[in-house]
Amino acid sequence: MTRIEAAFERLRAQRRKAFVAFVMAGDPDPEASLEIIRGLPGAGVDVIEMGMPFTDPMADGPAIQRAGQRALGAGQTLARTLAMVRAFREQDDTTPIVLMGYYNPIYSMGVGRFLAEAAEAGVDGLIVVDLPPEEDDELCLPAQAAGLSFIRLATPTTDDRRLPRVLTNTSGFVYYVSITGITGSAEANAAAIAPEVTRIKAGTPLPVCVGFGIRTPEAARSIAAVADGAVVGSAIVERIGAGESPGQVLAFVRSLAEATHTA
Repeated sequence: MTRIEAAFERLRAQRRKAFVAFVMAGDPDPEASLEIIRGLPGAGVDVIEMGMPFTDPMADGPAIQRAGQRALGAGQTLARTLAMVRAFREQDDTTPIVLMGYYNPIYSMGVGRFLAEAAEAGVDGLIVVDLPPEEDDELCLPAQAAGLSFIRLATPTTDDRRLPRVLTNTSGFVYYVSITGITGSAEANAAAIAPEVTRIKAGTPLPVCVGFGIRTPEAARSIAAVADGAVVGSAIVERIGAGESPGQVLAFVRSLAEATHTA
């Protein structure tokens, strides 16, 4: 059983929903970033989603774009992101880590080298937003062969004809994007999301977690009530960008996690 599967199994047994927190690796600098990441499990985070900084993050809104720029400006690279995972694993061998980003840095490193180093470092899954199912031979299938889950995005525009293709070769969980648009650009609506989650779950046994547009504990609770988990990113990285201390950021994360768990 993978760390991701074990996490969702434990949550099901506890009758709790999953809280997934996104932070950009290396933001605002490598030391503070690692302190935050190491503190996430203690703040109630069930799955850590670490962004791989990239210069052209087309799916991300201003908050996460700025987080990536801060990280790159502080010297973060893909190799240093993998080193950060290794450092995290020195203290935590349980909490799943999913790397989220774009294909270009992986391609530049080399798929074989990246997958070998990611598996060795302790990465559990990948979300690569600019590789559609038609390109599964490029990274998805090699990743799964290396023991990494490949988590796919479904969106409000993924219709019934497209959905089965999106779910093919998806593993770990399905990430439902609650809005049409970039991260941080609108507010998720639980009433509109509920039937979409039901539709997706009819086609897969995998958990469905919902992200984009969740900014408050109240929103996290309402979304988690109609899904298997909630994902929050922009609202967290905005606090990092505003100069909050790791302790302040983690206190906010804890409020989100507690709300999600009580859904």
